[in-house]
Amino acid sequence: MASAWWPCLILALLSGSVAFGFPRSPSRLLEVVDGIEVYSTKISCKVTSRFAHNVVTTRAVNRADAAKEVSFDVELPKTAFITNFTLTIDGVTYPGNVKEKEVAKKQYEKAVSQGQTAGLVKASGRKLEKFTVSVNVAAGSKVTFELTYEELLKRHKGKYEMYLKIQPKQLVKHFEIEADIFEPQGISTLDAEASFITNDVLNSALTKSFSGKKGRVSFKPSLDQQRSCPNCTDSLLKGDFIITYDVNRASPANVQIVNGYFVHFFAPQGLPVVPKSVVFVIDVSGSMHGRKLDQTKDALLKILEDMKQEDYLNFILFSGDVTTWKDNLVQATPENIQEARTFVNSIRDQGMTNINDGLLRGINMLKKAREENIVPERSTSIVIMLTDGDANVGESRPEKIQENVKNAIGGRFPLYNLGFGHNLNYNFLDSMALENNGFARRIYEDSDANLQLQGFYEEVANPLMTGVEVKYPENAILDLTQNTYPHYYDGSEIVVAGRLVDEDMNNFKANVAGHGAINDLTFTEEVDVKEMEKALQEQDYIFGNYIERLWAYLTIEQLLGKRKNAHGDEKENLTAQALDLSLKYHFVTPLTSMVVTKPEDHENKMALANKPGEGLADAVIPSTAYLNSYNPPSPPSYYVDGDPHFIINVPEKDDAICFNIDEDPGTVLRLIQDPITGFTVNGQIISDKRDSSNSETRKTYFGKLGIANAQMDFRIEVTPEKITLWNGAAQSTFSWLDTVTVTQNGLSVMINRKKNMVVSFGDGVTFVVVLHQVWKKHPVHIDFLGFYVVDSHRMSAQTHGLLGQFFHPFDFNVSDIHSGSDPTKPQATMVVKNHQLTVTRGSQKDYSKDVRDGTKVSCWFVHNNGQGLIDGVHSDYIVPDLF
Repeated sequence: MASAWWPCLILALLSGSVAFGFPRSPSRLLEVVDGIEVYSTKISCKVTSRFAHNVVTTRAVNRADAAKEVSFDVELPKTAFITNFTLTIDGVTYPGNVKEKEVAKKQYEKAVSQGQTAGLVKASGRKLEKFTVSVNVAAGSKVTFELTYEELLKRHKGKYEMYLKIQPKQLVKHFEIEADIFEPQGISTLDAEASFITNDVLNSALTKSFSGKKGRVSFKPSLDQQRSCPNCTDSLLKGDFIITYDVNRASPANVQIVNGYFVHFFAPQGLPVVPKSVVFVIDVSGSMHGRKLDQTKDALLKILEDMKQEDYLNFILFSGDVTTWKDNLVQATPENIQEARTFVNSIRDQGMTNINDGLLRGINMLKKAREENIVPERSTSIVIMLTDGDANVGESRPEKIQENVKNAIGGRFPLYNLGFGHNLNYNFLDSMALENNGFARRIYEDSDANLQLQGFYEEVANPLMTGVEVKYPENAILDLTQNTYPHYYDGSEIVVAGRLVDEDMNNFKANVAGHGAINDLTFTEEVDVKEMEKALQEQDYIFGNYIERLWAYLTIEQLLGKRKNAHGDEKENLTAQALDLSLKYHFVTPLTSMVVTKPEDHENKMALANKPGEGLADAVIPSTAYLNSYNPPSPPSYYVDGDPHFIINVPEKDDAICFNIDEDPGTVLRLIQDPITGFTVNGQIISDKRDSSNSETRKTYFGKLGIANAQMDFRIEVTPEKITLWNGAAQSTFSWLDTVTVTQNGLSVMINRKKNMVVSFGDGVTFVVVLHQVWKKHPVHIDFLGFYVVDSHRMSAQTHGLLGQFFHPFDFNVSDIHSGSDPTKPQATMVVKNHQLTVTRGSQKDYSKDVRDGTKVSCWFVHNNGQGLIDGVHSDYIVPDLF
């Protein structure tokens, strides 16, 4: 099983062109580095059934008197997929988008040729890759960076580990790590520790708790607790912050079902260990000379101490030639272990690198031991190969070695490849291991290399089952992830996910069968689907359709693994499947890239990021990406938001007019209708949670919007829960948790996660729908929508509707301004459309750029449902349905 380091982050917000050596400002209580003050950094982690959804948000302000470049660096796990990135400057958000890498390549190269700067993703250390983006920020301006990524936590040595590497590089006024964990099985242990702070300070800044299914860890150090010394402006937040947890295991298996998708976790405990036969195939060529060979020997000596007497072993050494410790496998008796120690201590480096012959010798030895009954029938076999270089003697072609090894093993047992350092073809080691039911691991040349080797061995030292197969009712499951495993190792976990053919099925049964040390085992889990879904409704703070996204993550990961060894049509098919899922679920994978279009001297520039492979070592990878044409909206001319408040900006007057429409919930109002271009926009009224019979106290909002173009045969229905698009009869549905762009025939629909949706019909028609969300359990308030027209110059002169009628020029005059009953709200006389009206000065909010706080807009309020301002009366705009 793969290691479970998660989520690995280094946060570093820098200004200028270098990372270190900024002038300090000791006179300030809060440090400002070269004019840039980071005033907030938050890492928000939500883990639901092992699936982690992580959001890193950093806010900064440029306190210098000139524009400064601000960079945002986040290091995240190599096994994670970035799902979203947004850049917000002075309330204007620039979203990231994901598209196929090959399609984006030419656009990227064109951008680079025009001098546009690129964001980078590169490998960074053992388990990390770095996401970097930078932007110029004007003097006095604020900038917010928000990166979202997701990952399935893999159980490792009996626990799930969240590993956060912290390095903000300056004191941060509001610094917080917040982790919420929801595990339907119940949480059994939860702990947190930090390497960079004393326990006394840690305990005062840290809170951790768990009860039943929920756990929470919060780390909020004050400014004083962040200081490296009482009067210092340097931060001591530089190191590891680690959260570990595990779940209750009353049953070895747990199945969860939500919205037609299921996940099945399997981790039995208390079973006897299956005896194993291990052949260690060790590179002793000249390049292993010195510390590498010494550390390898240290690790092998420690592994020998941990061998069980029921196990069997042998050592194969390869350089230019191949030598063995024994002719056959031998049992790990005390006498043999002592003899093995002597042999390990005598190992010396010499000559070239003959990987092919070394591996084949070890494989044939294991096969012979099984055929000649040297090892017990109920035992398992493992090949562990370690090398620091590429084959250079004997058969040296990687593809031929891979073919030879696959044919020799024949699916009988797994191969684990350990690559020592970076002077080797890691992709070859990885592909060969995957093709033979194992995995590869890079061993980093460091002082703890021997511990890395020992740590790997501990992962595979205790097999509890072999030949594991997970079975489900016939014809009941679609799109199943991998469901057969050669081994289940103690402390790990098998995870299988898929879709139910019939979402309305009542019962669901899963069997896990395999061979144990003593007998064959079958574990059965029966689930009442309806009860399960009911039990999982207590997820107020849990993100979206997490089981569906977990299934997608696992499927993509496994498709990419199979793709490494596929050829021809099979490879094309695997690539297409992985790409489709990556785009649908907005994952940055090796097949996709992300771009952020950002402002740069009033022009759009691109920040681009893709995902490097482990085989690329630590090289910086210029990213390929999707060119995003989205520009931030200019101030809207016409919009409706809130209760519902209609606002008409009149630039010629440098003023605005506003009015309300009071109607019953369920009423549909026509906002825009253009018979020439075919556009219509209608909105349906909803009410808050107050008593619906009391119309004076209740508030109403728009809870559903319908945007349509009859000529294009295109419709969009928007609610606070989801966005549904119809192109003719073809339907697509997205949630507000998505960040996605749909383009076709001049139409662009861009959903910016949990913020807004931008709909553009070519150059000249652009609408923005703003999402307002509240606490789900609020006794009164509800989620609702705002609608903004930011461009309408291509709409025809016949456009009408509560908003559309104002797309044409009109005039008004205000006179006789005097105090009203409320001294803060003057009254006046307005002449508009040949009507004389009494109006009141007030203000409303424009949420198009800042959905939380909005921007204040002063306006003249027209009473009585806009009577005298709108053509006719408001009831003329009531229509029977949304489309």
